[in-house]
Amino acid sequence: MNYKVELVAQAFYEADPEAGLWDNEPADCKEQFREFARNVINLVNEDIGLLPQSARSERKGISSQL
Repeated sequence: MNYKVELVAQAFYEADPEAGLWDNEPADCKEQFREFARNVINLVNEDIGLLPQSARSERKGISSQL
């Protein structure tokens, strides 16, 4: 299982104030949130690929500081 996808899926799920516990959700519900997460991760990666070289370099500098 992809750890990044799982974390993003849980974050989407837990953004709903009425959400229960992630571990108690049925597998089909979790998979739907994982699919949302995969789509968003792919879109973000595509957008980053479109950034000019100078912006990508700046972004790398910021992420290395975190």
